[in-house]
Amino acid sequence: MADAPAGHAFLIADDHPMVRDALRTALARAFPGASIALAGTLAEVQAALDRQPETDALLLDLDMPGMDGLSGLALLRSERPTVPIIVVSAARDATVARRTHDLGASAYVDKSASLEEIAAIVRAVLDGEILPPPEAAEGDSFAQRAARLTPQQWRVLALMVHGDQNKQIAYKLGVGEPTVKAHVTVILRKLGVRSRTQAVIEARSLALPPT
Repeated sequence: MADAPAGHAFLIADDHPMVRDALRTALARAFPGASIALAGTLAEVQAALDRQPETDALLLDLDMPGMDGLSGLALLRSERPTVPIIVVSAARDATVARRTHDLGASAYVDKSASLEEIAAIVRAVLDGEILPPPEAAEGDSFAQRAARLTPQQWRVLALMVHGDQNKQIAYKLGVGEPTVKAHVTVILRKLGVRSRTQAVIEARSLALPPT
């Protein structure tokens, strides 16, 4: 296969240096001349995307400081709707893969995949493909409901999961407290839960299972 054109910009986000190095090697071999940034926390990912908003693909680990599992993915998806996200995870769980797809990831890659497989998936995503995840078990209704939240509602829910109260959420999002209260009401209705506490507990269930 011919080399891809130079000039691609990638961001690899994983808190394990060995994994970052392996992924960087795979991308450097497959895409000579590419710019490859590295991050080890959700905050570092956000800062890197601020510096390079035209990133061609983000390779993202879900089990990383600040991510809260799928809540972090949803937050990034809402903040950067045009950046393709490829989830690279050690969680061999079809349900987790399905949830990442529901929340807007372009592909889901097992960390055990070969560097050649990973490069091939990145090529496909750069070509505009969205790779379907493995079939998940039934009973994933909460994740499906969560996928219908708007970007701003996901921001509110992610901050709720972090333990912020309405006043803190309003400050961080630059909106009024009544607006936050209205968002919370809609979030509870969309998620089909009765209380804020239940919403947070269910949202935390979207995090990765123990590995």
